[in-house]
Amino acid sequence: MPRELNRVVVTGLGAVTPIGNTTAEFLEGLRTGRNGIHRVQGFDPTDLLVQIAGEVRDFDIEQYLDRKVARRTGRFSQFALAAGLQALEDSGLEITDENRDDVGVVMATAGDAFNMGPEWEVYLNRGSRNVDPFIVTRMGQHMGSGRLGRQIGVRGPNTTINTACASGTDALGHALNLLRLGQAKALLAGGSDAMVTPLSLSSMGRLGALSKNNEDPEHASRPFDADRDGFVMGEGAGVVMLETEEHAKARGARIYCEVAGVGWSFDSTDDAAPDPEGQALVMKRAMADAGVVPEDIDYLNAHGTSTPYNDRTETQAVKLAFGEAAGKLRISSTKSMTGHLIAGAGGVEAVASILALHHSFVPPTINYVTPDPECDLDITPNTAVETTVNVAMSNSFGMGGQNACAVFRRYA
Repeated sequence: MPRELNRVVVTGLGAVTPIGNTTAEFLEGLRTGRNGIHRVQGFDPTDLLVQIAGEVRDFDIEQYLDRKVARRTGRFSQFALAAGLQALEDSGLEITDENRDDVGVVMATAGDAFNMGPEWEVYLNRGSRNVDPFIVTRMGQHMGSGRLGRQIGVRGPNTTINTACASGTDALGHALNLLRLGQAKALLAGGSDAMVTPLSLSSMGRLGALSKNNEDPEHASRPFDADRDGFVMGEGAGVVMLETEEHAKARGARIYCEVAGVGWSFDSTDDAAPDPEGQALVMKRAMADAGVVPEDIDYLNAHGTSTPYNDRTETQAVKLAFGEAAGKLRISSTKSMTGHLIAGAGGVEAVASILALHHSFVPPTINYVTPDPECDLDITPNTAVETTVNVAMSNSFGMGGQNACAVFRRYA
């Protein structure tokens, strides 16, 4: 007989973002419509085509990690570690010799590929014997999950996911299925990225994907608005503690919600341009996996990047997936506040969706001033709306066509 799948619930949340370095600060930022996008301060952007980003500010890794270890830990791994430790503490799960084999980490990240330039210059200018021996442990993608798992001493699955901008939600889905199948009892899952670098801003800026509103950065990210001109790069991490229902209930854990289902699809059309049919397919698959219908969804945390093409395409996809229910669906893009965290986006937006469900509100899409007739959905403008959210959906669409979608349901 086929085995019965475990139900999976969320028991802890962690966030390091441009609008708050803890979950509590992030929640306040979502409620108040805080802007986290400014002129880049981490380096001098004067000569760059794009000079704005959503940076994490006032972040002190030594609150979480020994200084010596921190020096050989990349910024993306530092964010993953901090958000993961927050989620672990929030869950109340104590790691012991008895349970460490059943707890693991699934993390999405692009690693430090866009920050390799200085190390390459060392090799070119000073030779092989002078390169940093810790490049792999500092910059390798695997270290997002590896550093967190080693820090807390767990020996369950430890996995890294990269499917471009779909990565964070993809990681959540991978963790969901590991728990459903009994490969672990608890997993920290999410996404982390730190791609605000001169190279990434230059490359994506030349591609035409980024907003060049350098003179007015606070209004540069404006998803679904008719005057949007591109997305804004962001950085940070969002991590959730997932547990099997049985494990969470046995220890008396506080449960935020259930991860009801996840879906995946691939556009199979273009290296950069999105496809509405592929995006609609992933939403349909997520709803089918969750056992819900379009009318059940109360809130959609849209991918909503603020590029002209993406927001228009996502609007078409929502209409294809939801039919008549699309017009009644409350939608917002929290990227208007944080910017686009790339592989970290799905993790941060999962935390945002869960907070919206748990605290009964819909976060705003800030900077929404001029409606776009081609984005004619119920976009929540500028101010959060207090309303009951029983089922929330989060979209993540990767440049290149990878799509992932998650559905969260109030636990009962």
